[in-house]
Amino acid sequence: MDSTVLGRRPRADSAEVHLSFTSIPPLPVNLRDLSVRQVSGTLCSSSLSGGRLCCVVDCIPTHASGVIGSQGYPGVYPPNTKCVWRITVPEGKVVVLSFRFIDLESDNLCRYDYVDVYSGHANGQRLGRFCGTFKPGALVSTGNKMLLQMVSDANTAGSGFLSVFSAAHPHERGDQYCGGRLDKPSGTFKTPNWPEKDYPAGVTCAWHIVAPKNQIIEVKFEKFDVERDNYCRYDHVSIFNGAEINDAKRIGKYCGDSPPAPVFSEGNQLLIQFLSDLSLTADGFIGHYKFRPKKFPTTTIPPTTTTQPVTTRPIPLKYSVALCQQKCKRRGTLESNYCSSHFVITGTVITAVMREGSMYATVSIINVYKEGSLAIQQAGKTMSTKIVILCKKCPFIRRGLNYIFMGQVDEEGRGKIAPHHFVMVFKTKNQKGLNVLKYKRC
Repeated sequence: MDSTVLGRRPRADSAEVHLSFTSIPPLPVNLRDLSVRQVSGTLCSSSLSGGRLCCVVDCIPTHASGVIGSQGYPGVYPPNTKCVWRITVPEGKVVVLSFRFIDLESDNLCRYDYVDVYSGHANGQRLGRFCGTFKPGALVSTGNKMLLQMVSDANTAGSGFLSVFSAAHPHERGDQYCGGRLDKPSGTFKTPNWPEKDYPAGVTCAWHIVAPKNQIIEVKFEKFDVERDNYCRYDHVSIFNGAEINDAKRIGKYCGDSPPAPVFSEGNQLLIQFLSDLSLTADGFIGHYKFRPKKFPTTTIPPTTTTQPVTTRPIPLKYSVALCQQKCKRRGTLESNYCSSHFVITGTVITAVMREGSMYATVSIINVYKEGSLAIQQAGKTMSTKIVILCKKCPFIRRGLNYIFMGQVDEEGRGKIAPHHFVMVFKTKNQKGLNVLKYKRC
């Protein structure tokens, strides 16, 4: 019977979870082989602070695969819940997780309702955070454990998610997954199917490279061909300092057919993520890494450097009378402001509303030269973002005009512009200079 686990509430006198079934499209697992054990009391009945319900479930398949669905699936999931599923497969194998369906409240930063997937159970590497209706590709743990956590707030809800997990050998080749932990002094990583044919659509791969504490990591791409896009919105490779996907630690985001310049980590860990969407594919890539002594110079030349080191960021700006009494004059040039700015874009002002002494604008993006943690909304091929001019008349902007914006980013992902930040009317002649800055070392 092809079905999914629903109504996962245990009897009061048993530690086993009752399973009820409903018909769904065929899945490549036999649900009768799924054993789910309750952990930490009654499932979805213990209350946490703030009125949020909590459920914690151990998912241990009696064979090699299983299915996990959100509470109430395929009905609407409940509000104010936090549910955790801990997957364990036999020692010596890894967990491969694929989402068959996902429908959570949509948000560009997945701040409200979301599913987090971690490699391991405690303090594990986060493989991704997902919301909306986009199905990521297969996710692979670095060991025999994986953790899913779904959080919902008090507002909009959807039908939740349905996922399939299975056990696989750590370096097993396949059409639908790749990634894992790399801790040898040197090694190679590549897209699925390389070099015989294009990588498949709908793949998510994460390679976690770990060197000894007194060493750093050098990464070079030998061949590179990933679906081209000016902003790498579709298929792309992202490289992060550390062990998790964190925009504040992203070194660069890459696509196209030109191999990125060599990348060096700041510390002894590096995370490389490859994502392909469900449309066009390409040849893919093969890359190599090796450990280096820590004294080796740490320089990078990514096509789109997206953030400055966290330690060098200035204190976040806020509106104040004193700030807006400053002389309204931008400082420096395009080049001198590039590295100190969290984001650099060109765009057309669509809306501009004054509120509490500041100007709140919606900007339709023409080009992105430095994204940082700027929240960018996308509808088809049109991209837009929110920008706050802290002092409503400095710099002064008009609806319908094109501008170059350089500034900071607040905790909500909005651009913030102070009187001294670089903002000017964008003209075609500025395009060449901005294209050069895109590759500037910072």
